[in-house]
Amino acid sequence: MTNSLISSSEQNVQDIYEVLIKKVHALGDITIEEKKTSIHVKARSAFLGIHPKKKFLDINIVTANPIDAPRVKKTEQVSANRFHNEVRLENVDQIDTELMAWIQQAYQLLS
Repeated sequence: MTNSLISSSEQNVQDIYEVLIKKVHALGDITIEEKKTSIHVKARSAFLGIHPKKKFLDINIVTANPIDAPRVKKTEQVSANRFHNEVRLENVDQIDTELMAWIQQAYQLLS
């Protein structure tokens, strides 16, 4: 299941990606699209962007409102009712119930 964009990342990043994708697949019917420098996870529309780096993953969670939490590095309003919330994942333990609740809300919003 390792994506070609992930294969040049360190092993911990590959592990994070594998766990994240497995948990996101459990939400329902999704499509994974590899772009030039990122991976888009789609239901009806993209609800999660994955940006692999050498030592971590940055993910963008698409929501109707900004996520106000310390682990959200940056929030960008991309349209009247859509926000991109950037979260950095440096280890598998960060894929916790809080993160998955945000991703589930994004999935439900765009599925």
